[in-house]
Amino acid sequence: MTVHQNIEAAGAQRGPYAFSESLVTLSDPTGRGAEYIRALRTHVMSQHVEAGRRALAICEAAPKLGATFVATNLAVALAQAGVKTLLIDGNLRSPTLQHVIRPARELSGLRECLSTGAVAPGDYVQGDVLPNLSVMFAGGAAHNAQELLARGAFEQMINACLRDFTMTILDTPPANSCADALRLASVAGYSLIVSRRNRGLVSDAKVLAGQLRANHSTLLGAVMNDG
Repeated sequence: MTVHQNIEAAGAQRGPYAFSESLVTLSDPTGRGAEYIRALRTHVMSQHVEAGRRALAICEAAPKLGATFVATNLAVALAQAGVKTLLIDGNLRSPTLQHVIRPARELSGLRECLSTGAVAPGDYVQGDVLPNLSVMFAGGAAHNAQELLARGAFEQMINACLRDFTMTILDTPPANSCADALRLASVAGYSLIVSRRNRGLVSDAKVLAGQLRANHSTLLGAVMNDG
């Protein structure tokens, strides 16, 4: 059974969602932040999607540099352009996606999917959050996050998602706090570094870039976030 078939089978369990104002592609579509995201979308589509690449990990060297802002808004912008997109909260240390896209009730997600191993990922994917946008929440913090991500089940899950979605965006935890981001980027195969003006250090971004390459993740580039 494919991811989409699993979503359709679980359709009665889907509920409404509220969206944070930080999702500027929805809350302020004519503002500067949304324009910034659309410019990034153009780059990602021309350099990534049209080349047949189907996954991208959004990484930051330290906390609060904007990885979640970019990951969530880019996923929405791709969906708005008609790209069938899956957004995954890969931060199993301190999940944040549920604060940006707010489900009506607590939902299971990546943690439970990796804990069970044998369950198809579609059982934990929320379809039709927006047109062309599906979401896998973290499902809560995990005390054994690194061990869950190290399992072969994680690679199998991502491979299943790549088959069923044109683009899979992974939000990742800060790279200076744990090795999870490097694992996520390695499995995704491609990564994008986010920093923040007057906050992120160039030296930290350079170190992260080297780490990503050493972990066999092709770096698509780096973006400066003002948000």
